Amino acid sequence: MQAHFLFSLGTVATLLSSLPAAASSSAWFQSEGGKVRLVTTGAPDEAGRLQGALEIVLKPGWKTYWRDPGDSGVPPQLDVGASTNIAGAEMAFPAPQRHDDGYGQWSGYDRSVAFPVVFTVAKPGKTATIDADVSLGMCETICIPVQTQLTVDPADGADDAADAEAVKAALAALPAKATADFGITALPGDHETLEVEAHVPGDPAAADFFVAGANDYMFAAPRRSDDNGKVVFSVPILDRPTTTPTGAGLHYTLTGSTGAVAGVLPYP
Repeated sequence: MQAHFLFSLGTVATLLSSLPAAASSSAWFQSEGGKVRLVTTGAPDEAGRLQGALEIVLKPGWKTYWRDPGDSGVPPQLDVGASTNIAGAEMAFPAPQRHDDGYGQWSGYDRSVAFPVVFTVAKPGKTATIDADVSLGMCETICIPVQTQLTVDPADGADDAADAEAVKAALAALPAKATADFGITALPGDHETLEVEAHVPGDPAAADFFVAGANDYMFAAPRRSDDNGKVVFSVPILDRPTTTPTGAGLHYTLTGSTGAVAGVLPYP
């Protein structure tokens, strides 16, 4: 962790004021760097999926982080274990930007952002209340860990148009699904390097690649090379599990001059 990020219990953000909750959304949690809330569409579908979003409004000059910030920073996390009739929550991430603040590179956002969340109602048709423990980082020159619990009663105002529009906008900002024309191809690497070839429409110089560590994988910032029109990213593997995990793989986002796509890479 770089020296300019100061994490301590004494700097954990405190609730400065609590505004009344709008229908099907939580109250805003106010911190030094901005404010945070949960908003939902208010009604799950027949399968028990409830669309929502974690909204972060940043003050000018502040920033927050992607699912894998890099060698410093606090990724947003959401735990719904204290909820009633909520079996789980899956958060999605808009395309990040790569920043270099002079101490190191990090992946995240220097503007307000919303992370779509799909909540799973365990027993559709029964009362459900979301009590979400939220943690994330808001940083200026020092980083303040924001920790709070946000509560939503989805049945309270299930037809609130403003809340539904906020969720719709968060979903619309997500990267598209990767394709053969806009996506990556995994290349043979070695035990210490993940290598991919990027396929991007538009200006190749605008391409950037973000991969999120998971299941004990940790990555450094990618190194880019251009060879005969091919864009290749080499990502140092800083740590890895002793046994290759099973399952889908590692989330990645590829950005370019025409937009962004996301997909999943096999474990290297």
